[in-house]
Amino acid sequence: MALAMASASLFAQVLDVASIEKIDIKGAGKSVVTGISPKGNYLLLSDAQLNGLAKYDLSTKTVEVISNARSAGMNVAISSDGNSLAYREDSYVDGLRYSDLKVRDLTSGESRQLAKGVRNLNAVSLQGKTAVMVAGGRMTKAATVGGRAARKTAPVASIVNSQLVLDVNGRTTTLSPNGTEHSYIWPSVSPDGTKVCYFVCGRGCYVCDLKGNIVAELGKLHAAKWLDNNTIVAMNDTDNGVVITSSAIVAASLDGKRQTLTDASMKAMYPYASADGKKVVFTTDEGETYMINIK
Repeated sequence: MALAMASASLFAQVLDVASIEKIDIKGAGKSVVTGISPKGNYLLLSDAQLNGLAKYDLSTKTVEVISNARSAGMNVAISSDGNSLAYREDSYVDGLRYSDLKVRDLTSGESRQLAKGVRNLNAVSLQGKTAVMVAGGRMTKAATVGGRAARKTAPVASIVNSQLVLDVNGRTTTLSPNGTEHSYIWPSVSPDGTKVCYFVCGRGCYVCDLKGNIVAELGKLHAAKWLDNNTIVAMNDTDNGVVITSSAIVAASLDGKRQTLTDASMKAMYPYASADGKKVVFTTDEGETYMINIK
């Protein structure tokens, strides 16, 4: 079902949007989108607490359950070819959280456990046949199914003790460009590995280079994801202190342009963009899934 697009931009057009369509997902038992494949041919789904993980094929309309474990839908990593997933499975012992890191080859169906009982799992990245894990501010790497760990790895951003941390080939640096007195969330590295997008609590969304120099201030935008090397998609939401009262998906470019992509007919939240820049998916507060198709 195609919907009317937001009629006007806040400032200027960033994307050329073809349509917005509702994705009727049946049989998943999940309500939140937690990722989209690089080519936009499948979605990842979880429940509202990010427990469990399922893959929904947009072509065949079929669901494959990846995991039923707690936190499996949190910060799932997808390989650049879309054929592998790295995900966590959390458990609690005496009130402490421990994470197992697993990888699934979607082509063969084979799974492998890469780490067990990890405390403070901060970030996971899949780079070819190499899984990069940051835990407690330290990076480790392991080979995925049918692969061998690479000697060099791309930058991985994470949050450690509320600070923005960057790891490049095992060298860990605390960036925190806005000062260590602030708390940081929602970090992500640009596709070309040259910039980091992040949010400073109480201040807004920013982009910096790998040395921590701020290159863009994007304002009040939450849960930003890279669409390409110069564009992010995020949600612009308001609340009354208890619940979200409105939320729209926004595209913003690093040169200051900003465009609202959804209208006030829905509360659109937590967008994810395909690596080819052609699709953006999001979930509403009612648990419905929508896709923005970009020309």
